[in-house]
Amino acid sequence: MTSKSKTSQLHQERKRIQLGGGEERIKKQHEAGKLTARERIDRLVDPESLQELGMFAKHRATLFGMADKEFPADGVVTGAAYVDGRLVHLASQDFTVGGGAAGEVHSDKIAEMMKQSLKMGTPFIFINDSGGARVQEGIDSLSGYGRVFHQNVMLSGLVPQIALICGPCAGGAAYSPALTDFIIQTKRAQMFITGPSVIKQVTGEIVTMDQLGGPEAQMSYSGVVHFIAEDDDDAIAICRRLLSYLPSNNVEDPPYVEGDYDLSDNPAFETIIPDDPKKPYDIRDVIRLSLDAEDFLEVLDSYAENIVVGFGRIAGHSVGVVANQPCVLGGALDINASDKSSRFIRFCNAFNIPLLTFVDVPGFMPGLQQEYGGIIRHGAKMLFSYSAATVPKLTVILRKAYGGAYLAMCGKDLGADRSVAWPTAEIAVMGAEGAVEVVFRKEIQAASDPIARRKELIEEYRNTFASPYVAASRRLIDDIIEPAATRRYLAAALTALQTKRELRPNKKHGLIPL
Repeated sequence: MTSKSKTSQLHQERKRIQLGGGEERIKKQHEAGKLTARERIDRLVDPESLQELGMFAKHRATLFGMADKEFPADGVVTGAAYVDGRLVHLASQDFTVGGGAAGEVHSDKIAEMMKQSLKMGTPFIFINDSGGARVQEGIDSLSGYGRVFHQNVMLSGLVPQIALICGPCAGGAAYSPALTDFIIQTKRAQMFITGPSVIKQVTGEIVTMDQLGGPEAQMSYSGVVHFIAEDDDDAIAICRRLLSYLPSNNVEDPPYVEGDYDLSDNPAFETIIPDDPKKPYDIRDVIRLSLDAEDFLEVLDSYAENIVVGFGRIAGHSVGVVANQPCVLGGALDINASDKSSRFIRFCNAFNIPLLTFVDVPGFMPGLQQEYGGIIRHGAKMLFSYSAATVPKLTVILRKAYGGAYLAMCGKDLGADRSVAWPTAEIAVMGAEGAVEVVFRKEIQAASDPIARRKELIEEYRNTFASPYVAASRRLIDDIIEPAATRRYLAAALTALQTKRELRPNKKHGLIPL
């Protein structure tokens, strides 16, 4: 065979492999409203930047008819590519090839890309669309999963890991996405450990697939999924946007975006907080006004909605935002809010992203269910996460900042580098109404006009203990700022803190109360 014919044979072989399971199965993939594995990569990465690795990989299973079955690229496309000019490593499961089922070689290809990601210090992106383990390969398939899980842990905290769920992701396969930093799931995709038939058999419960593994269920109830996408294209757009805020690894700073940023005072801040301290408002209004172009990428937007977390920029610098949401449960911290914020705080700290915290919190959520659920342990995660964080930490107290929840929202004593308050702030052990009932109960009862006396004492307590000027006099906040100047103040603080270095005692790791 001549060199020319061998080259032609190579081209034909590549074309055959790139067709995956064939034109008929590709057609079915499209009819299901899904892109193919290669189409997803093409739309995610910069044009013609993919260097595919492992295209000619083949399984070596022989039992249960596998000797006669050929799975092109063994059902997963892997390689290195560029996204907005930055190198990433990725794996994209091909559902047209054996349902994307993961066998030994399939998993080894994924694990190898993760090792390359670690060596090169690049984000790892895993696009999931698989029926699960390749049962014909038995424990070899199971072992392959184990190697992937192990690499997920090796990468954790060193490079960002993003999982896109664009099809089924069932059983043990769901644990690899769960070990990543962010999960983006399309509305057509399903992610679960056990299917409806198994649940019915074991527990007698009758559940639908959407109830079990749909994106709304896996975000709103379980808090597993971070972003819900309309379809594959939307999931890819979210992934690209998310990457724009993140560094490639833990020793780099987040991307800086050059621009002529408006940092002038904005009177719109002045009208957000109602005069009535019991009236709610949407904290997202404060967040957006604080960020460049009012652009905010919210994470877990329908889970634990009493706290808001997400990414934005201030004068071109990436920041991670944590904020109480007064219009949901009054902004009180409960178990789920504590977990949601703690994980986000630790991610930002691992990847050198400054933390911006907006505080309007009446306390931790009371109740027997919260106590039995471990609110003490879960709330302690926030105290641990903020205390352990060494990135620049900026705290703005907008209104209520009561009790232990005030500390848990990155109070000055937990290491905030800048802690400031608006004039509307109330910083105290508890609200004035509750404090007066505890301290002056007998005096109120003995008064000729208990209602009037109670009102007087509430105002006196608020002025004596809850005023931001009291906190400022004790140096528990650094300044009291005009709301309109918030964005300008934050930009100046971030600039001043760019060279922050904070050394900690040498140890393997702290023991967060999990």
